[in-house]
Amino acid sequence: MSCGGEHATPCSEVLAKVYSYIDGELDESNCADIREHLDECGPCLAEYGLEEVVKKLVAKHCGADPVPGDLRAKVLHRLEAARADLEVRESAE
Repeated sequence: MSCGGEHATPCSEVLAKVYSYIDGELDESNCADIREHLDECGPCLAEYGLEEVVKKLVAKHCGADPVPGDLRAKVLHRLEAARADLEVRESAE
C-alpha cells in the first residue's frame, strides 16, 4: 500500500513493522519514524488502526495463550489479500 505521498519512511516499511510497533518491540528511533509517518499518512493510520484492533481481538479471545503461528500466518495472509483488493479497487477509481 502506498498513499502516493512522499514520506521519510515509506508506507511499505511502516506497514511491514506495524505489529512490532504495536508490540513495543522497536527501538525508539524506529518508533519515532513510524509515529511521524502515521501522523501524516491517513491510509497507513487507518491500516494501523485495523492491525491494532485485530491484535486486541486475538489477545482477548486467546487470553494468556500464545497465538498459534499458523493462525497468525492465516490472519496476515487474509489481511494482505484484503489490502491488495483495496489497492486494486482504489486504482480503478
